Amino acid sequence: MISGKKVVATIQTRMTSSRLPGKALLRLAGVPVLQHIIERHKRSSFIDEVVIATTTNPDDDPIVELCKVTGCKFYRGSENDVLGRILAAASVYNADIIVQGMADSPLVDWRIVDCVIKMLSEGDYDFVSNELEETFPVGFDVRACTYAALEESNRVAVDPRYHEHATYYLFTHPDQYRQGNLKAEGDIEWPTLRLTLDTPEDYTLIGMVYDELYSKNHDFSAEDVVRFLKGRPDLVAINKEVKQYNPAI
Repeated sequence: MISGKKVVATIQTRMTSSRLPGKALLRLAGVPVLQHIIERHKRSSFIDEVVIATTTNPDDDPIVELCKVTGCKFYRGSENDVLGRILAAASVYNADIIVQGMADSPLVDWRIVDCVIKMLSEGDYDFVSNELEETFPVGFDVRACTYAALEESNRVAVDPRYHEHATYYLFTHPDQYRQGNLKAEGDIEWPTLRLTLDTPEDYTLIGMVYDELYSKNHDFSAEDVVRFLKGRPDLVAINKEVKQYNPAI
């Protein structure tokens, strides 16, 4: 725990992604994407519990099966009310601080996650991210909030769009919630680099990153990824033209 508070990472996952269906179970270096995401969160020094927040849709049964095989906790809730699903998963596991994990971030770095958690805890914030100002590569995104803030947003946010994206209300109401932003420094400051998993082109690029780095070190860092791609502009070009779909944080 950090400062006596329980930190729960809730990784929102479903099989019915519109642009890359079933991406959670695609393989990178022979291991399912979701398993990588679970393992990379579990390396955190501050996260006490990793929970997969999936839906009650039968299409998501394979995600539950993976959780059972890997021993990861899971929660099944609404397919459309992502905010409600994340909040319920966090409640079941008695979270004080929630890290919003994403199924499109197989390169997430626990070191960045820990910086965000520490900033939230020590800075007396309600919500901290490294996306309020875009300085990191897309795909290293981290969002953390207090359970109290997310619970309040669930009660006051009546517009359905706020429930489709778990922390969108917190992000768009800086007048109501104390916000903090983690800024990238050095080589990692590369906001035009796309490392999120949303299209076949993304999968090709991230697959090549894993092929290069995973066999050498399962715990490769964001800096390792950036260093590798700095020397491979041919790989960076693979998904350079993909438009980032980001209607809401």
